[in-house]
Amino acid sequence: MAPKLSMLLLLAVATVTVLAQRRRPTSTATAEWNYRDGSEKVNMRGVANLTQVLDNWRFDILTQMRGLLQNDHQSLLPDYSRIQPLSEALDDLYKEFNALKAHLGDLTEKFSAIETFIDEVKAERASNTNAGPVPGTAPAAAPARRRVIKKKVPPS
Repeated sequence: MAPKLSMLLLLAVATVTVLAQRRRPTSTATAEWNYRDGSEKVNMRGVANLTQVLDNWRFDILTQMRGLLQNDHQSLLPDYSRIQPLSEALDDLYKEFNALKAHLGDLTEKFSAIETFIDEVKAERASNTNAGPVPGTAPAAAPARRRVIKKKVPPS
């Protein structure tokens, strides 16, 4: 008898719930918010103040983030030394960069010596063309010049 009574009670509750839902108006037009309704009553000064407050907050947040990134980046960025493969890759990249920098310094020294030599040759040619060759004489062969280039030993 108890199972029949509980089943009848459950059926009655379900019936009452369904009937209550049918009586409720369910219009999709009333459920949507009409943003145009009351727009003429909006206080524009309040909107401008809110915009100013949000803009100030944005500026303050960006200023603090910039300051942290410039001055205390360890608090924002992860500790890369704890990630061993990444730490080794960064170390290799740093060594490679320093080697390229040293090689670039060597090349700059070599090219500066070559540039000096080329400038001297141009100056000689310019002075020879201005003076002109003496008629009846053969041009003298220029002595061979040798330059000694010192190599900088990169500090290790």
